[in-house]
Amino acid sequence: MSTFVVRDAVPADAGELVALAQAVGAEPEGWLIADEAWRGIPDERRYLKAIKRHPHAAVFVAEDAGQIVGRLSVARDPHPASFHVADLGLMVAAAHRRRGIGRALLHRAVEWAADSRVHKLELHVFPHNEPAIALYENFGFAREGFRRGHYRRGPGYVDAILMAYWVDGP
Repeated sequence: MSTFVVRDAVPADAGELVALAQAVGAEPEGWLIADEAWRGIPDERRYLKAIKRHPHAAVFVAEDAGQIVGRLSVARDPHPASFHVADLGLMVAAAHRRRGIGRALLHRAVEWAADSRVHKLELHVFPHNEPAIALYENFGFAREGFRRGHYRRGPGYVDAILMAYWVDGP
């Protein structure tokens, strides 16, 4: 049984985070929204430095035996009417799925949301990503909508399910 820790990402994590995104993005199932290359290490490092100075966003990592195996990014909506909402994105390395890492990262996002006075977390997930949908629903996310042809991938468009989690109730 593996043990892992969830912590805030730091700029020194940039290389491992880029490698994680490239590995997940290369999986034939097409789990990630972007189907082009992930940003490079220098851009990722700059992003992580900027996040540290920005109170309305965060990046958390799951680390197992010194290796980053999961990532969760969360960012508050800047519009005053939806400032209570934050969007999140989650990825876990294939060999580390179904071990509680995604759930632990989601718990950390909820803690961040409560501390940041964010009341609602939302995400998009592809309809074909049944394992992720099961994780989110088991955690307490609810389906709020279906966005037909919402993302461009390759030569076509793919649908997305909009899911949300109320941190402290609607």
